[in-house]
Amino acid sequence: MIDRLQTLTQEELTRIHDASMDILTNTGICFNSSSATQVFKKHGFPTQGDRVYFTEDRVKKALETTISKFTLHARNPEHTVSVGEGDFICLPTGGAPNIATPTGEQRPATLEDYRTCCKLVQTSEQIAMGGSIMVQPTDIPADTSHLDMVTHYMTLCDKPISGASGSGPAAIDTLELAGMVWGGKEILKSKPVMASVVNAMSPLQYSREQTEVIMKMAEYNQPVIIANMILAGASGPVSLPGLLALENAEILAGITLSQLVSPGAPLVYGSTSSQMDMKTSTGPVGAPEAVILASATIQMARFYNLPSRTGGSLTDSHCPDAQALAEGSLMLSTVIRNGANFIYHSCGQMGSYISMSFEKWLIDEEVIANIRKILKPMSITDETIDVETIKSLGIGGQYLTHPKTFQQFKNLSQPNLFNREDYQKWSDKGCQPIDRVANEFLKKRLDSYVKPFLDPHIEKALWEYVAKRKK
Repeated sequence: MIDRLQTLTQEELTRIHDASMDILTNTGICFNSSSATQVFKKHGFPTQGDRVYFTEDRVKKALETTISKFTLHARNPEHTVSVGEGDFICLPTGGAPNIATPTGEQRPATLEDYRTCCKLVQTSEQIAMGGSIMVQPTDIPADTSHLDMVTHYMTLCDKPISGASGSGPAAIDTLELAGMVWGGKEILKSKPVMASVVNAMSPLQYSREQTEVIMKMAEYNQPVIIANMILAGASGPVSLPGLLALENAEILAGITLSQLVSPGAPLVYGSTSSQMDMKTSTGPVGAPEAVILASATIQMARFYNLPSRTGGSLTDSHCPDAQALAEGSLMLSTVIRNGANFIYHSCGQMGSYISMSFEKWLIDEEVIANIRKILKPMSITDETIDVETIKSLGIGGQYLTHPKTFQQFKNLSQPNLFNREDYQKWSDKGCQPIDRVANEFLKKRLDSYVKPFLDPHIEKALWEYVAKRKK
């Protein structure tokens, strides 16, 4: 078998690593946090103000304490998942301030849209977890919106949590709320229940807020997804190998901080880097360069024996059209086949993160289901080949009414949304395109939602905490 997508050699991976170490040793990383600087100083790292310089020995020592796989516990144990090595999970999109309609129009996202996202996560067979900022509601105050989002998620879903990670206080709030659900904040130190995404501020720095999240989550042994989004030709070199060296340097610096705070704290190595489109001055997430970089990022993570994070069904389209499906499927199939473990924006993402679509969410879930089916290994045995049945039916026989067909036909795929009917039947139903089919299916999906049980006393305590914090 061959794979025409580039597989980086050990020499090439090492070359990128060596270039990153050169950057870390001679240029360093600025963390914009005196607390982080003190941690590095305590462990003998050279510093200059908030800038920290690294040596290869110290980075390798930090990497030695990392783990290649971890468990994320759900409120409902049936939804507990593992991340790393051969296991992967898909998450919905996040951060969009707008909702895209099938006609291409946009409207501001609301808290009710966020609640809809929670119900879709809970009823999904493909999405393993959700949480903070699946959309950014514009009808509630931004500085306390994380409280409403996290608490609605914890009460409407019983899957693992994507923690609020916009700032240190937001991370603390998420830990406090999770502690109420799991019986105390200290319990979290031995039971990861949330994963929080942290993004470097390229080139070569972290904001104070993101630095605080790394430190606070590491303190409580909650996984941190340390990532960045470098745009070739804007926040990073236009040469993709140079961008990878910069990307790797930033991620390694964040990993090192996490392990200095708490050796063995679970984390994920990730990026959603792409190019700057020089004609439009935008950062196209559906570009071929984004797919190339995602594949390389997965390989760099494997080089360090770490779980990897990439983007999922990423598109620059503003409506759930052919472009959206083509770009999203190309990225999704690439990263799942290449071994990504934590796939963010797997469904619903639109317009380079500026919007999300509920219709595209459902279409993307169908794509994920198909990819899972494609990747499921065939069991090739004498029994599954079943030469005797083939010989017994012989030349010109038919299999439709054979007992083996009745026994096994349910193993074949059956779509929820994608059309397999002939033209006449499709036409008789109104010639509906896939986004209209998805829109109708959305209503049925939401009608199927059942709120999972949560002790009323715990739910009351959560909302009381939110009210107190808002004051």
